[in-house]
Amino acid sequence: MYSKELELAGRLADTASNIIMSYFREPLQAITKQDLTPVTIADREAEQAMRTLIEETFPNHGILGEEFENNNIDAQYVWALDPIDGTKSFITGTPLFGTLVSLLKDGLPVIGIINMPALNERWVGCEGSPTLFNGKSVQARPCSGIGDAWLYATSPHMFLGDDFTAFERVRKQAHSTLYGTDCYAYGLLANGGCDLVIEASMGIYDFCALVPIINGAGGYMVDWQGKRLGLQSDGRVIAAGEQALAEKVCDLLDR
Repeated sequence: MYSKELELAGRLADTASNIIMSYFREPLQAITKQDLTPVTIADREAEQAMRTLIEETFPNHGILGEEFENNNIDAQYVWALDPIDGTKSFITGTPLFGTLVSLLKDGLPVIGIINMPALNERWVGCEGSPTLFNGKSVQARPCSGIGDAWLYATSPHMFLGDDFTAFERVRKQAHSTLYGTDCYAYGLLANGGCDLVIEASMGIYDFCALVPIINGAGGYMVDWQGKRLGLQSDGRVIAAGEQALAEKVCDLLDR
């Protein structure tokens, strides 16, 4: 199932990687977008190349990306693309940036890739199949108690207003909290390296690829209300190594 789509997803990640790495640690100009986030020529060239491949292979599929306008997103199948998740890391020469590729069916993610081009690491998730890390299956580790959980978030600054207060309730109970890895934290969770990721202020293209990866590793990924993640989600997410931990976090965030 989804064999042709998985093959294309891999080619999309490969294509983006080749473009991105040609610019990595080279002088380049960063432009500040209207939402105050940075973008580079590498982001835009990589996304445009991925879009071209999708249009050639599956012309009836929709495309939702970070850098260009959405196309046909009412289609049954929609690709969500983030050419460089962690552009600030990329700009400053830190290798913790990744390309996110996802395919959604009827608004829900069924395929996801995290590709870390500077580290030569890749996670592939597909509905109904185990998650693969560099070709080998991986498993999230069990952890049902917040007090035992190693927690990641990209930045405390992504939590605005009441979201920050809610996040702090969890952070204060967690065993340890780390920041700054963007999408890489979700790969670490799938590999059993951490237990919990909580984030907010995310775009569709930021989290859809992560869902099949976490679920296929035996983890559990939902929004802050415990609902499935998809096109209608608000950008606040929880990824946990097991469902019991995610449910406890939901209760704490909603307190």
